[in-house]
Amino acid sequence: MKRLRDRGGRDGGGPRSAVVVNPAKQTNIAKLRRTITETLASAGWPEPLWLETTVEDPGQGQTRKAIEAGAEVVFVCGGDGTVMSCVSAAVGTDVALAVLPAGTGNLLAANLGISGDLAAGIEVALERGRRRLDVGVCEGRVFTVMAGMGFDAQLLGSTSETTKARIGWPAYLLGGARHLRDRPMRVTIRIDDRPPVRRRARTVLVANVGRLQGGIRLFNDAEPDDGYLDVAVLTPRTLGHWVRLWWAVLRRRRRVPRMEVFRGRRVEIRSNRAQPRELDGDVIEPGRSLDVEIQPRAFVLCVPQPEKDADLAVDAAAVASRAERRVEDAR
Repeated sequence: MKRLRDRGGRDGGGPRSAVVVNPAKQTNIAKLRRTITETLASAGWPEPLWLETTVEDPGQGQTRKAIEAGAEVVFVCGGDGTVMSCVSAAVGTDVALAVLPAGTGNLLAANLGISGDLAAGIEVALERGRRRLDVGVCEGRVFTVMAGMGFDAQLLGSTSETTKARIGWPAYLLGGARHLRDRPMRVTIRIDDRPPVRRRARTVLVANVGRLQGGIRLFNDAEPDDGYLDVAVLTPRTLGHWVRLWWAVLRRRRRVPRMEVFRGRRVEIRSNRAQPRELDGDVIEPGRSLDVEIQPRAFVLCVPQPEKDADLAVDAAAVASRAERRVEDAR
């Protein structure tokens, strides 16, 4: 887990920054803007450029505008869809993204120990810890967390925004329950130049990180900067199969029944019929194929500086404590 540290602004002060915010995920934009601006000012950073997303442009255009304006750090305030759009614009640059999570997803943030607390999220950027991460590329679109075909996309498509807003990530369990007994798909999977494997699967996941909703770790060895994609093929056929599969996942067992795991840099999936598909939690158009490849070290993310545990998702509390002290000092 290699981390970088930036050198600050050219004049020795704080770096220039921008905020890309999804207004649909915020209840008080004015308060959010005041908090970010005042916290940055207390640390000697200049006032950030403020850019709001739209339905037509969920973050990519705003991030490009921020980069063109000279921003060295771009704060991204929104859900996984907003983060994915902003990453698309930051790929191939040295501009660091700082995620300020909102919504029910934020799986990239959860995997890297980035708190949902606003003050802690800002503190991560102020401490200037940096990590250059891989992205997955699918049909010209990038993702940071995972792509999927089959049940996982059905689950996402069946979960209402209202239910997610009311109860959070457990809403996905309700959305997926209605599809547990759906018939499997016949898939052919080719990884890199290896011979293809054929399975009757319920879902195929191609992941850049290891954790799912609720902190559940599906891939024990996945790291977002190792240059590899981790592929899970789930083949449960009965309710009992599902129970045994998830029980083994929750117990962090190395061998999980009805699940095979592969690793590679390029993954080609073919189904016998069109299937629901998703990228980073956003359902995309159905299709009979899902082709993904890794783009190593594609963008820079602001990450916490751990105190004890190398797993940032375990040691996330440390940066929150430092953020509280900064807020108290600013007052």
